[in-house]
Amino acid sequence: MKPAIWLDGSLCDPDSAMVSVFDHGLTVGDGVFETVKVTEGRAFALTRHLRRLARSAAGLGLPEPDLDEVRRGCEEVLKAHPVAFGRLRITYTGGISPLGSDRGTAGPTVVVALVEASRRPDATAVVTVPWARNERGALTGLKTTSYGENVVALARAREHDATEALFGNTVGALCEGTGSNVFVVLDGQLHTPPLSSGCLAGITRALVLEWVGAKETDLPLDALYRAEEVFVTSTTRDVQAVHRVDSHTLPGAPGPVTAEALRIFLERAAADIDP
Repeated sequence: MKPAIWLDGSLCDPDSAMVSVFDHGLTVGDGVFETVKVTEGRAFALTRHLRRLARSAAGLGLPEPDLDEVRRGCEEVLKAHPVAFGRLRITYTGGISPLGSDRGTAGPTVVVALVEASRRPDATAVVTVPWARNERGALTGLKTTSYGENVVALARAREHDATEALFGNTVGALCEGTGSNVFVVLDGQLHTPPLSSGCLAGITRALVLEWVGAKETDLPLDALYRAEEVFVTSTTRDVQAVHRVDSHTLPGAPGPVTAEALRIFLERAAADIDP
């Protein structure tokens, strides 16, 4: 089944949907985006994702997106391409602009795309990488399309038979993954880095904090090797146990805290599609 595409206000055939080669999202990464999980043809936590899209746009200095219009685009692609499990991508860019960093006046580009996806396994391997997240950068906390750093880090993870790469920040504290937040269990207590570490305010992270409970704690990167359990969270991973960090193994993953967090998350998510 072909993906469903909604571009600047209308559904398009995937083979003919086109964005200008002068779009600022393409030329300089001037854009923001959201990835939304779709289950049984319904978008999960869409309101939270749209609110974060607006926050990211404001942080990047883009015009305020029309969230009602973006929601309509989501509804149209979901109707056109019903999937049992999918990935809904909302992209909002600076639009057609001059070559260079200055933004043009043509207005933003809005794309909503829906594709089928595969469910992740219960546990995965991760690696740490030598590059730091900048917790004081202009884009810190924004979900932007400037993803080159993540592409490089994820390639490093793939080289080591892992599916995620974890960053420290500039002061050596545990921060986040390329597309996930990280939780660790130390002495039986669940912890996750605070937003001040430079990590993204993940939607799944927020729901785990609300539904399961965890301490937001500044932790050194090597806490990953001392933890009894580690798990990562994201829109498409939900709560995913980690069985290996670099060469350090965590036998029995998912452990009891992770398993309970996943149980609660799935139960609450099933009860409310837009929490």
